Amino acid sequence: MCGIVGYIGGRQAAPILLDGLQKLEYRGYDSAGIAVLGDNVIKLQKKTGKLIGLRAQMNESMPTSTVGIGHTRWATHGRPSDANAHPHLDCSGRFAVVHNGIIENYLNLREQLISQGHVFRSETDTEVLPHLIEELYTGDLVETMQRVLEKVDGSYAAVVLSLDEPDQLLAARHDSPLVVGLGEGENFLASDIPALLAHTRRTYILEDGEIAVLTRDRVQVLGRNGQPVEKQIYTVKWEAKQAEKDGYAHFMLKEIHEQPRAIKDTLSGRIAAGDSGVTLKEINIPEEQLREMNKIFITACGTAYHAGLVGKHIIESLARIPVEVDIASEFRYRNPLLDRNSLVIVVSQSGETADTLAALREAKRKGARVLAVTNVVDSSVAREADDVLYTWAGPEIAVASTKAYTTQLVCMYLIGLYLAQQRGALGPGETAEIVAELRKLPGKVSAVLENGSDIENFVRQYSNCGSVFYIGRGLDHAVAMEGSLKLKEISYIHAEAYAAGELKHGTLALIEKDVPVIALATQADLFEKMLSNIKEVKARDAVVVAVAMRGLEEVAKEADQVMYIPRTHQVLAPVLAVIPLQLLAYHMAVARNCDVDQPRNLAKSVTVE
Repeated sequence: MCGIVGYIGGRQAAPILLDGLQKLEYRGYDSAGIAVLGDNVIKLQKKTGKLIGLRAQMNESMPTSTVGIGHTRWATHGRPSDANAHPHLDCSGRFAVVHNGIIENYLNLREQLISQGHVFRSETDTEVLPHLIEELYTGDLVETMQRVLEKVDGSYAAVVLSLDEPDQLLAARHDSPLVVGLGEGENFLASDIPALLAHTRRTYILEDGEIAVLTRDRVQVLGRNGQPVEKQIYTVKWEAKQAEKDGYAHFMLKEIHEQPRAIKDTLSGRIAAGDSGVTLKEINIPEEQLREMNKIFITACGTAYHAGLVGKHIIESLARIPVEVDIASEFRYRNPLLDRNSLVIVVSQSGETADTLAALREAKRKGARVLAVTNVVDSSVAREADDVLYTWAGPEIAVASTKAYTTQLVCMYLIGLYLAQQRGALGPGETAEIVAELRKLPGKVSAVLENGSDIENFVRQYSNCGSVFYIGRGLDHAVAMEGSLKLKEISYIHAEAYAAGELKHGTLALIEKDVPVIALATQADLFEKMLSNIKEVKARDAVVVAVAMRGLEEVAKEADQVMYIPRTHQVLAPVLAVIPLQLLAYHMAVARNCDVDQPRNLAKSVTVE
């Protein structure tokens, strides 16, 4: 959540900060601001709303400086307002701070600081940081920041600008991502790599407890004990244009159409020759532990949680190991029964999701082995897990996840097949059949993407509806949940997903004339039962749009409209079935003039609990 940028060098800072913040807009925000060093004064510009408003405000008086920090805020403590926007200053105006995360003990700190004469101008938890720095300042900003952080409980990525030490920026990180960009005669800070790519590919990924001191010509990283840390340079391999729209109207549409490539990249090098199985060199679980493994837990949030629900079906059916799926924010609070024979799979697009990180750490504390599925190399989840399976989806900018989800599904198939191979749970014939179909998935996804006109026709008729219901059985129910989430998060239409067999246990009370029902019917062994459920809602005059696999054309006799996906192995249907649902959500949002890539109140990377 939120975006941080920092610059120190020889160029004008303000334009670099604004451009960097623009590259981080996908993270979600409700206000923006920058602070730069002037002649013995910190110049501050803050504005509620989108970045365009801050740019317009600054066009009248663009501050000149070669050192500065910037921030886009997603409100947690205090409503969106100019006063609550970052950066925040101390009473003397000598220290400016931007911060992502949550200071959990800020109320106690605030009361102490007020009793010491400090005056607060915002409702935020962040504002305690500049006041603490002012109160504890020793003449050495690094020493002072170490003392400040000893008093702070919570999560933070924080950057400090100081009039007293104008030739440096100071950054600290705990449970919230922060990246240093290494330049020539200039250096950068950002919450995420896209903000840096216009200037450098050479980066340091800060780890928890580290403090970075940036000058124009040097970056020094200190550990918890204050001693210098030798950091390894991480060179970004993907192109800057991958984080651009490339002619598409929205990032979400571009990312939907990038799915064939993303799936191909995720499969690359992981399928054995002759379709004989999968090769996952990234997973190094000892053979004894594989044999004795008696339970798998999958934990994730939002879209990644829905991928986990599909993963449960896949792993249980292929590897015959019991699987539980937990929402990450609930996982550690139920005191899960874990031991060394448990495998915990954590799924996170960003690798920085706060609740998922907390679940990972709880699993490690209880002695379980942790396998991470993530899209971001060297993220916190990747570093802390025992094994990592990267999705290779490439940068995903739109808040509503699409290609990250389908590549997470592909990883679930790979894990299921890998475990089945290791435990001898699946015959070679069925393994070869599934693997052969996995190879064909990119082409079949492309085929689904080419048939979008029926979706647009439906949208023209029902874009003003108040509710949409999604139903499915088995794997289709898990996909229905993801389709429902996509629609509600970007079109703001009330949408709910139900196991189709549960309709008669209450949900039918909500079905009335012309209510749209999206019915997924891709599972051949459940097809007849699904037809019965479609008839139930049709009997209540609902409008039914079915998603079905080729070969199950009988559904057309009951549904008002059918969107067909190519034939594939039944367990792989979710990858194809979700594509029409993504396109439906996208076109609904466009028709309703919604902000597709940055839906209200939401953020791409949720780094607070």
